[in-house]
Amino acid sequence: MSSSIFSPVSPPSHTFFKPNQNPLLQINSPLSKRVSVSRRRNCLNGTRALLSTTKDTVLKDFHQRRALKIISGLQNLDRDNVAAVVTAADKGGATLVDIACDPDLVKLATSLTALPVCVSSVDPAAFPAAIEAGALMVEIGNYDSFYEMGLTFSSEQILNLTKETKRILPSVALSVTVPHTLSLPDQVKLAEQLEQEGVDIIQTEGGKCSSPSKAGILGLIEKATPTLAAAYSISRAVKIPVMCSSGLSSVTAPLAITAGASGVGVGSAINKLNDVVAMIAEVNESLSKNYSQLCCDTFHNLDVDVDVDVDVDVDVDVEEQAFID
Repeated sequence: MSSSIFSPVSPPSHTFFKPNQNPLLQINSPLSKRVSVSRRRNCLNGTRALLSTTKDTVLKDFHQRRALKIISGLQNLDRDNVAAVVTAADKGGATLVDIACDPDLVKLATSLTALPVCVSSVDPAAFPAAIEAGALMVEIGNYDSFYEMGLTFSSEQILNLTKETKRILPSVALSVTVPHTLSLPDQVKLAEQLEQEGVDIIQTEGGKCSSPSKAGILGLIEKATPTLAAAYSISRAVKIPVMCSSGLSSVTAPLAITAGASGVGVGSAINKLNDVVAMIAEVNESLSKNYSQLCCDTFHNLDVDVDVDVDVDVDVDVEEQAFID
Protein backbone atom coordinates (compact mmCIF):
# COMPACT_ATOMS: atom_id res chain seq x y z
CA MET A 1 0.00 0.00 0.00
CA SER A 2 1.18 3.51 -0.74
CA SER A 3 2.71 5.38 2.16
CA SER A 4 0.65 8.47 1.47
CA ILE A 5 -2.96 9.23 0.76
CA PHE A 6 -2.34 11.93 -1.79
CA SER A 7 0.31 12.58 -4.37
CA PRO A 8 1.77 16.07 -3.89
CA VAL A 9 -0.33 17.77 -6.53
CA SER A 10 -1.80 20.67 -4.57
CA PRO A 11 -0.15 24.02 -3.86
CA PRO A 12 2.01 23.99 -0.72
CA SER A 13 -0.44 26.37 0.96
CA HIS A 14 -2.69 23.40 1.72
CA THR A 15 -1.64 22.31 5.19
CA PHE A 16 -2.66 18.71 4.61
CA PHE A 17 0.16 18.41 2.11
CA LYS A 18 2.84 20.05 4.27
CA PRO A 19 5.28 17.36 5.45
CA ASN A 20 5.55 18.81 8.94
CA GLN A 21 1.75 18.72 9.41
CA ASN A 22 0.74 15.56 7.55
CA PRO A 23 1.95 12.42 9.38
CA LEU A 24 1.79 10.36 6.21
CA LEU A 25 3.99 12.72 4.26
CA GLN A 26 6.49 12.83 7.11
CA ILE A 27 7.56 9.34 6.16
CA ASN A 28 9.40 10.67 3.12
CA SER A 29 10.47 13.89 4.81
CA PRO A 30 14.01 14.62 6.08
CA LEU A 31 12.41 15.08 9.49
CA SER A 32 11.51 11.41 9.47
CA LYS A 33 15.06 10.55 10.50
CA ARG A 34 14.25 12.01 13.91
CA VAL A 35 11.09 9.96 14.30
CA SER A 36 11.26 6.39 15.49
CA VAL A 37 10.24 3.60 13.16
CA SER A 38 7.58 2.40 15.60
CA ARG A 39 6.08 5.88 15.91
CA ARG A 40 5.88 6.24 12.14
CA ARG A 41 4.33 2.81 11.81
CA ASN A 42 1.73 3.55 14.48
CA CYS A 43 0.90 6.89 12.89
CA LEU A 44 0.50 5.32 9.46
CA ASN A 45 -1.63 2.47 10.74
CA GLY A 46 -3.82 4.89 12.69
CA THR A 47 -4.36 7.10 9.66
CA ARG A 48 -5.18 4.13 7.46
CA ALA A 49 -7.68 2.88 10.02
CA LEU A 50 -9.31 6.32 10.21
CA LEU A 51 -9.56 6.54 6.42
CA SER A 52 -11.00 3.04 6.21
CA THR A 53 -13.62 3.85 8.84
CA THR A 54 -14.55 7.10 7.09
CA LYS A 55 -14.87 5.37 3.73
CA ASP A 56 -17.00 2.59 5.21
CA THR A 57 -19.29 5.20 6.76
CA VAL A 58 -19.71 7.02 3.44
CA LEU A 59 -20.50 3.79 1.58
CA LYS A 60 -22.77 2.28 4.26
CA ASP A 61 -26.05 3.44 2.72
CA PHE A 62 -24.96 2.12 -0.68
CA HIS A 63 -24.25 -1.31 0.75
CA GLN A 64 -27.65 -1.21 2.45
CA ARG A 65 -29.18 -0.24 -0.92
CA ARG A 66 -30.92 2.84 0.43
CA ALA A 67 -28.64 5.71 -0.67
CA LEU A 68 -30.27 8.96 -1.80
CA LYS A 69 -27.93 11.55 -3.29
CA ILE A 70 -29.06 15.10 -4.05
CA ILE A 71 -27.04 16.79 -6.80
CA SER A 72 -26.61 20.55 -7.10
CA GLY A 73 -24.61 20.45 -10.36
CA LEU A 74 -20.99 20.15 -11.46
CA GLN A 75 -20.79 23.76 -12.65
CA ASN A 76 -23.22 25.28 -10.16
CA LEU A 77 -21.11 27.72 -8.15
CA ASP A 78 -24.06 29.82 -6.95
CA ARG A 79 -23.58 29.80 -3.17
CA ASP A 80 -27.20 30.65 -2.39
CA ASN A 81 -28.52 27.95 -4.69
CA VAL A 82 -26.10 25.33 -3.40
CA ALA A 83 -26.95 26.27 0.18
CA ALA A 84 -30.67 25.86 -0.58
CA VAL A 85 -30.13 22.44 -2.18
CA VAL A 86 -27.92 21.22 0.66
CA THR A 87 -30.37 22.43 3.30
CA ALA A 88 -33.27 20.78 1.48
CA ALA A 89 -31.31 17.52 1.19
CA ASP A 90 -30.58 17.59 4.91
CA LYS A 91 -34.19 18.26 5.90
CA GLY A 92 -35.65 15.91 3.30
CA GLY A 93 -33.81 12.81 4.46
CA ALA A 94 -31.11 12.42 1.80
CA THR A 95 -28.03 10.37 2.68
CA LEU A 96 -25.43 12.53 0.89
CA VAL A 97 -25.07 15.64 -1.26
CA ASP A 98 -23.13 16.11 -4.49
CA ILE A 99 -21.78 19.57 -5.27
CA ALA A 100 -19.25 21.23 -7.58
CA CYS A 101 -15.59 20.60 -6.79
CA ASP A 102 -14.87 23.90 -5.08
CA PRO A 103 -13.26 24.11 -1.61
CA ASP A 104 -15.31 27.13 -0.57
CA LEU A 105 -18.55 25.38 -1.54
CA VAL A 106 -17.45 22.31 0.40
CA LYS A 107 -16.88 24.42 3.51
CA LEU A 108 -20.30 26.01 3.00
CA ALA A 109 -21.98 22.62 2.63
CA THR A 110 -20.29 21.10 5.67
CA SER A 111 -21.38 24.10 7.73
CA LEU A 112 -25.00 23.39 6.80
CA THR A 113 -25.22 19.62 7.08
CA ALA A 114 -23.60 16.60 8.68
CA LEU A 115 -24.34 14.56 5.55
CA PRO A 116 -21.30 13.31 3.62
CA VAL A 117 -20.33 15.72 0.85
CA CYS A 118 -19.36 14.37 -2.57
CA VAL A 119 -17.67 16.63 -5.12
CA SER A 120 -17.91 16.15 -8.89
CA SER A 121 -15.36 17.06 -11.52
CA VAL A 122 -13.59 15.77 -14.62
CA ASP A 123 -10.29 17.19 -13.37
CA PRO A 124 -8.62 14.81 -10.89
CA ALA A 125 -6.14 17.50 -9.83
CA ALA A 126 -9.02 19.55 -8.41
CA PHE A 127 -10.10 16.85 -5.94
CA PRO A 128 -7.43 17.08 -3.19
CA ALA A 129 -8.26 20.66 -2.20
CA ALA A 130 -11.94 19.72 -1.90
CA ILE A 131 -11.06 16.71 0.25
CA GLU A 132 -8.96 18.90 2.51
CA ALA A 133 -11.92 21.29 2.80
CA GLY A 134 -14.12 18.48 4.11
CA ALA A 135 -15.47 16.42 1.18
CA LEU A 136 -15.57 12.68 1.87
CA MET A 137 -16.21 11.35 -1.63
CA VAL A 138 -15.24 12.31 -5.18
CA GLU A 139 -17.02 11.64 -8.43
CA ILE A 140 -15.98 11.68 -12.05
CA GLY A 141 -19.33 12.51 -13.56
CA ASN A 142 -22.27 14.88 -14.01
CA TYR A 143 -21.42 15.34 -17.69
CA ASP A 144 -24.63 17.15 -18.70
CA SER A 145 -23.00 20.58 -18.96
CA PHE A 146 -20.41 19.12 -21.33
CA TYR A 147 -23.03 17.40 -23.47
CA GLU A 148 -24.71 20.77 -23.88
CA MET A 149 -21.44 22.05 -25.36
CA GLY A 150 -21.27 19.12 -27.77
CA LEU A 151 -18.58 17.29 -25.78
CA THR A 152 -18.67 13.57 -25.01
CA PHE A 153 -16.36 11.18 -23.17
CA SER A 154 -14.96 7.91 -24.49
CA SER A 155 -14.37 4.81 -22.39
CA GLU A 156 -10.63 5.39 -22.66
CA GLN A 157 -10.95 8.95 -21.37
CA ILE A 158 -13.05 7.84 -18.40
CA LEU A 159 -10.55 5.09 -17.57
CA ASN A 160 -7.63 7.52 -17.73
CA LEU A 161 -9.42 10.00 -15.45
CA THR A 162 -10.17 7.15 -13.04
CA LYS A 163 -6.58 5.91 -12.95
CA GLU A 164 -5.29 9.42 -12.30
CA THR A 165 -7.82 9.98 -9.52
CA LYS A 166 -6.91 6.67 -7.87
CA ARG A 167 -3.23 7.61 -8.11
CA ILE A 168 -3.85 10.92 -6.36
CA LEU A 169 -6.50 9.75 -3.88
CA PRO A 170 -6.14 5.99 -3.40
CA SER A 171 -8.00 5.91 -0.07
CA VAL A 172 -10.94 8.21 -0.81
CA ALA A 173 -14.36 6.89 -1.86
CA LEU A 174 -14.65 7.21 -5.65
CA SER A 175 -17.77 7.20 -7.81
CA VAL A 176 -17.59 7.21 -11.61
CA THR A 177 -20.46 7.90 -13.99
CA VAL A 178 -20.67 5.71 -17.08
CA PRO A 179 -21.65 7.98 -20.02
CA HIS A 180 -25.06 7.24 -21.53
CA THR A 181 -23.60 8.18 -24.92
CA LEU A 182 -21.96 4.74 -25.02
CA SER A 183 -23.97 1.75 -26.21
CA LEU A 184 -25.40 -0.37 -23.40
CA PRO A 185 -22.90 -3.22 -23.99
CA ASP A 186 -20.06 -0.67 -23.91
CA GLN A 187 -21.45 0.83 -20.70
CA VAL A 188 -21.36 -2.61 -19.09
CA LYS A 189 -17.82 -3.25 -20.34
CA LEU A 190 -16.62 0.10 -19.00
CA ALA A 191 -18.27 -0.57 -15.63
CA GLU A 192 -16.42 -3.88 -15.38
CA GLN A 193 -13.12 -2.13 -16.16
CA LEU A 194 -13.85 0.57 -13.59
CA GLU A 195 -14.48 -2.09 -10.96
CA GLN A 196 -11.08 -3.59 -11.75
CA GLU A 197 -9.50 -0.15 -11.24
CA GLY A 198 -10.86 -0.03 -7.68
CA VAL A 199 -13.85 2.28 -8.16
CA ASP A 200 -16.32 2.13 -5.25
CA ILE A 201 -19.54 3.25 -6.95
CA ILE A 202 -20.74 3.12 -10.56
CA GLN A 203 -23.30 5.78 -11.50
CA THR A 204 -25.66 5.54 -14.46
CA GLU A 205 -27.27 8.35 -16.43
CA GLY A 206 -29.59 8.84 -19.38
CA GLY A 207 -32.38 11.29 -18.58
CA LYS A 208 -31.14 13.95 -20.97
CA CYS A 209 -31.27 11.57 -23.93
CA SER A 210 -34.87 10.53 -23.30
CA SER A 211 -37.80 12.50 -24.69
CA PRO A 212 -41.07 11.12 -23.31
CA SER A 213 -43.99 10.94 -25.71
CA LYS A 214 -46.56 10.69 -22.91
CA ALA A 215 -47.58 12.99 -20.09
CA GLY A 216 -47.98 12.20 -16.41
CA ILE A 217 -46.91 8.86 -14.93
CA LEU A 218 -46.25 7.23 -18.31
CA GLY A 219 -43.95 10.11 -19.21
CA LEU A 220 -42.03 9.73 -15.95
CA ILE A 221 -41.45 6.05 -16.64
CA GLU A 222 -40.39 6.76 -20.24
CA LYS A 223 -37.97 9.41 -19.03
CA ALA A 224 -36.29 7.02 -16.61
CA THR A 225 -36.00 4.07 -19.01
CA PRO A 226 -32.39 4.66 -20.22
CA THR A 227 -30.86 4.99 -16.75
CA LEU A 228 -32.98 2.11 -15.41
CA ALA A 229 -31.82 -0.12 -18.28
CA ALA A 230 -28.20 0.78 -17.55
CA ALA A 231 -28.65 0.13 -13.81
CA TYR A 232 -30.23 -3.25 -14.50
CA SER A 233 -27.47 -4.38 -16.87
CA ILE A 234 -24.49 -2.97 -14.96
CA SER A 235 -25.65 -4.17 -11.53
CA ARG A 236 -25.63 -7.72 -12.86
CA ALA A 237 -22.13 -7.39 -14.27
CA VAL A 238 -20.32 -5.89 -11.26
CA LYS A 239 -20.21 -6.54 -7.52
CA ILE A 240 -19.79 -2.92 -6.43
CA PRO A 241 -22.87 -0.72 -5.77
CA VAL A 242 -24.61 1.04 -8.65
CA MET A 243 -26.12 4.51 -8.28
CA CYS A 244 -29.01 5.17 -10.67
CA SER A 245 -29.20 8.84 -11.60
CA SER A 246 -30.67 11.20 -14.19
CA GLY A 247 -34.32 11.31 -15.16
CA LEU A 248 -35.71 9.88 -11.92
CA SER A 249 -38.78 10.93 -9.94
CA SER A 250 -40.58 9.77 -6.82
CA VAL A 251 -42.47 7.39 -9.11
CA THR A 252 -39.42 5.78 -10.71
CA ALA A 253 -36.90 5.87 -7.85
CA PRO A 254 -38.24 2.59 -6.37
CA LEU A 255 -37.95 1.00 -9.82
CA ALA A 256 -34.23 1.81 -9.78
CA ILE A 257 -33.76 -0.22 -6.60
CA THR A 258 -35.83 -3.04 -8.05
CA ALA A 259 -33.66 -2.95 -11.18
CA GLY A 260 -30.57 -3.56 -9.05
CA ALA A 261 -29.37 -0.10 -8.04
CA SER A 262 -28.06 0.50 -4.53
CA GLY A 263 -29.19 4.11 -4.50
CA VAL A 264 -30.58 6.94 -6.59
CA GLY A 265 -29.35 10.40 -7.47
CA VAL A 266 -31.65 13.31 -8.26
CA GLY A 267 -30.58 16.78 -9.11
CA SER A 268 -30.72 19.80 -11.36
CA ALA A 269 -34.44 20.32 -11.91
CA ILE A 270 -35.40 20.03 -8.23
CA ASN A 271 -34.60 23.73 -8.01
CA LYS A 272 -37.69 24.42 -10.14
CA LEU A 273 -40.09 22.92 -7.61
CA ASN A 274 -42.12 24.87 -5.10
CA ASP A 275 -41.33 22.59 -2.16
CA VAL A 276 -37.96 20.91 -2.63
CA VAL A 277 -37.84 19.52 0.91
CA ALA A 278 -41.20 17.80 0.46
CA MET A 279 -40.15 16.28 -2.84
CA ILE A 280 -36.88 14.92 -1.48
CA ALA A 281 -38.74 13.54 1.52
CA GLU A 282 -41.22 11.88 -0.83
CA VAL A 283 -38.49 10.11 -2.78
CA ASN A 284 -36.86 9.08 0.49
CA GLU A 285 -40.16 7.66 1.72
CA SER A 286 -40.77 5.77 -1.52
CA LEU A 287 -37.28 4.26 -1.31
CA SER A 288 -37.85 3.27 2.32
CA LYS A 289 -41.11 1.53 1.45
CA ASN A 290 -39.42 -0.30 -1.40
CA TYR A 291 -36.50 -1.28 0.83
CA SER A 292 -38.80 -2.79 3.43
CA GLN A 293 -40.71 -4.77 0.79
CA LEU A 294 -37.68 -6.42 -0.77
CA CYS A 295 -35.17 -8.85 0.65
CA CYS A 296 -32.51 -6.77 -1.02
CA ASP A 297 -29.50 -9.05 -0.74
CA THR A 298 -31.42 -12.06 -2.03
CA PHE A 299 -33.19 -10.19 -4.80
CA HIS A 300 -29.98 -8.64 -6.09
CA ASN A 301 -28.62 -12.09 -6.89
CA LEU A 302 -31.81 -13.35 -8.56
CA ASP A 303 -32.80 -12.73 -12.15
CA VAL A 304 -36.56 -12.97 -11.67
CA ASP A 305 -39.61 -10.86 -12.31
CA VAL A 306 -40.97 -9.20 -9.18
CA ASP A 307 -44.11 -7.13 -8.87
CA VAL A 308 -43.37 -4.06 -6.79
CA ASP A 309 -45.99 -1.65 -5.53
CA VAL A 310 -44.85 1.82 -6.61
CA ASP A 311 -47.98 3.65 -5.51
CA VAL A 312 -46.95 6.98 -4.04
CA ASP A 313 -49.16 9.00 -1.73
CA VAL A 314 -48.98 12.41 -3.38
CA ASP A 315 -50.89 15.55 -2.57
CA VAL A 316 -49.32 17.57 -5.37
CA ASP A 317 -49.91 17.73 -9.09
CA VAL A 318 -48.24 14.95 -11.11
CA GLU A 319 -46.25 17.45 -13.13
CA GLU A 320 -44.98 19.10 -9.93
CA GLN A 321 -43.82 15.78 -8.45
CA ALA A 322 -41.68 14.92 -11.45
CA PHE A 323 -38.35 16.35 -10.52
CA ILE A 324 -36.30 15.11 -13.41
CA ASP A 325 -32.60 15.74 -13.99
